[in-house]
Amino acid sequence: MAQFTQPTSRDEFHVAIICALPSEADAVTLLFDQFWDEDGDPFGRSSGDNNSYITGRLGKHNVVLAVLPGMGTNNAASATANLRSSYGSLRLVFLVGICGGVPKIADDDVFLGDVVVSKAIVQYDFGRQYPGHFEVKSTLEDSLGRANRDIRGLLAVFETERMRDILQTKAAIYLKQLQSADAKAAAKKRRRSKYQYPGITENKLYLPGYVHRHLKKCDICSRFDSTCDAAAMTSCAELGCEENMLVQRDMFEDDGDFSSNIFIGRIGSGNTVMKSGEIRDWIARKHNLIAFEMEGAGAWDEVPCLVVKGVCDYADSHKNKLWQNFAAATAASVMKAILDRYIVTDAAQRPVAAPLSGGGQGRGNSTRSISGNTFGDNVRIVQGDMTWNGN
Repeated sequence: MAQFTQPTSRDEFHVAIICALPSEADAVTLLFDQFWDEDGDPFGRSSGDNNSYITGRLGKHNVVLAVLPGMGTNNAASATANLRSSYGSLRLVFLVGICGGVPKIADDDVFLGDVVVSKAIVQYDFGRQYPGHFEVKSTLEDSLGRANRDIRGLLAVFETERMRDILQTKAAIYLKQLQSADAKAAAKKRRRSKYQYPGITENKLYLPGYVHRHLKKCDICSRFDSTCDAAAMTSCAELGCEENMLVQRDMFEDDGDFSSNIFIGRIGSGNTVMKSGEIRDWIARKHNLIAFEMEGAGAWDEVPCLVVKGVCDYADSHKNKLWQNFAAATAASVMKAILDRYIVTDAAQRPVAAPLSGGGQGRGNSTRSISGNTFGDNVRIVQGDMTWNGN
């Protein structure tokens, strides 16, 4: 069995994970194979960095995890800039958590618990408000652009049918491990497990124009396309949302062996919570989006970033928190499955130069190289600074 040595400096971390919510980070840490900070943080942080970190190992990779102080692109941008200043050797950063999904992508239905992976980010709430319409700024100077070449190479591999199947199979295995770890922790703490599959009967998609609101007299809900705060905080069952307004879709029966479908494409990011089925569909069609979330636009310009998020609602007025924990778990599982295929190449293993005085580089400056993962030699793809092996 391979033996792993605790890193001696921050320079030995090439992978980071960012979560917007503590519940998202909880799901990720259940998949850590080892923690490096059981007795306190041994690595420190650079001057001016206000983040707190969790460090450990996922597979063969040293990983640093940061939890944002709050949701939104501004919090993500600030925290990611700090992360980059402290961990200057990062090659790949995952933004892991939950999102609102677009129910239909090409000819495929999207279901709660499925996972989306970013090929590009569109900041859909950044632009100009004209009388009667909003125009997203999409000039070359304002665009966030596509992912860097390394990440594009990564995604090209996973868009093949064979590798997508391998990724989904491995993610399903990790999901079971996460659920098992949580069940054991829940038994010790005498609480319920948080990451169990809610069930196909709870996977409900309403027609885009059907608004979640009081059916009886309500001064706010009686207005066109309006919902009062009380209705927004009430479940569909309690509010009496009509079953005949559900979209009819082919659903597979539960077999106790859940496997997320994984969709790769453009993700909409902004500081606005999307809670309208009609506006969701309009923006998604206009910009070819597969999901909506609130942090990617902040992190995208700062680090080589890959957004991996589980669909917890359909970004409409019927959204609720029932699927959030499970969607966080499916996203964490897909992230670890992707990381299994990532190899730090020779360029990342070269000895690092000694830091300038006052640079806050933590304990020591290691020149120890990090060995790469090997997954067989039937397929070998080299892109930029990353090497991928398929078995």
